[in-house]
Amino acid sequence: MNFNIAIDGPAGAGKSTVAKIVADKLNMTYIDTGAMYRAITLLSIQHGKNDVGDIINLAQEVEIKIHEKYIYVNGEDVTEDVRNLEVTNKVSAIAQIPEIRVLMTKLQREMARNKGVVMDGRDIGTAILPDAKYKFYLTANVKERAARRHKELIKNGQKVTLEQIEKDIIQRDRQDKLRAFSPLAVAEDAAIIDTTEKNIMQVVQEILCYIKRGEGFVL
Repeated sequence: MNFNIAIDGPAGAGKSTVAKIVADKLNMTYIDTGAMYRAITLLSIQHGKNDVGDIINLAQEVEIKIHEKYIYVNGEDVTEDVRNLEVTNKVSAIAQIPEIRVLMTKLQREMARNKGVVMDGRDIGTAILPDAKYKFYLTANVKERAARRHKELIKNGQKVTLEQIEKDIIQRDRQDKLRAFSPLAVAEDAAIIDTTEKNIMQVVQEILCYIKRGEGFVL
């Protein structure tokens, strides 16, 4: 496909899962930008770095590679590690650092330069790929998003309460929307999809139908 797809939305809206399936259905490359910020966060935790300057230095030197569903940091597979609760609770703060966002934006745009990518995150349609041909914004109510994230974490063996996850999501939404640099926002030309009452495949089909109408082909 000679076009890019941007999928944005808050935590727990289902964008990563949906984006992976859409990319697979269209034979496109999936890029999880959130995992890239999680990788920097994980690295800062592993190195015990809390100072902004130190974290920026780590980001300037790190090698991040995404291959299919796997993410590698300096050659190490961290696909599972970047999803742990400690990373989840710290990633929004690190993602707010302007210098980090500049570095990641450059890398993400390079990944999408030759088109044919499905990229999801918080600011793809507004800042990273503003010229993406198709833009979608997935959302859902807080309780539903918290339930999804709680189920995911419990499945991965982490002991967390639903109440704590809901509190964390509310806080993360606030941080993402109010950050000064590339905040979470809906692109003016994005199609908004509320996933609260929909399963993953219903959302995928809605996106694919939208693209089918635009491209004039059968999926």
